[in-house]
Amino acid sequence: MSGLRERKKEATRAALSWAAIRLTVERGFNAVKVEDIAEAVGVSSRTFNNYFSSKAEAIAFRHLERSLRVAAELRQGPPGEPLWEAITRAVLRQLEPGPEVRHMPPQEPAEWAAGLRVMLAEPALEAEMLRASKIAEKELASAVADRTGTDSESDLYPRLVAANVMATNGVAIELYVQGGTEQPMEVLLSRALKMLATGLPTP
Repeated sequence: MSGLRERKKEATRAALSWAAIRLTVERGFNAVKVEDIAEAVGVSSRTFNNYFSSKAEAIAFRHLERSLRVAAELRQGPPGEPLWEAITRAVLRQLEPGPEVRHMPPQEPAEWAAGLRVMLAEPALEAEMLRASKIAEKELASAVADRTGTDSESDLYPRLVAANVMATNGVAIELYVQGGTEQPMEVLLSRALKMLATGLPTP
């Protein structure tokens, strides 16, 4: 019974995060209230406050959740799978929309990207996104260490890999959102990770 309760709580948290993102992209950060997000999910504002302390935290949670799932996916992968193949598979898997996303994106791609661009430039969101990234980076370093027989506390390798994977993901998202490429996100991210895996050779 407790397992079902936890799954329901996680589903509500994910739905609130997605609603916060969707509404912010559509209306702008300052035009969205906690009440709007809660209403979109069919819960009370009090319920929202049980999960998140702010709109910014709710928005950043989706980034945190997906990034943490990369580490989990990496740990669950076949033991003999080459590291960078495992990382690429784990990262690309997180591009798949969760059950809380009925259709993605909910607008025309250009409109959605434009809204994301404005949202991600919001100063109130920067600190939460950075905090989420650092939490996920530490977890990813631990997963890399487990696969490579290294120590994420004392060895450079797992920490460098994790930091670079997180940075690569961020750069790919930024380029995609800014409209600097016509490539689908999965193609762009796959290319970026391949460049990273091969040591970023000079073009």
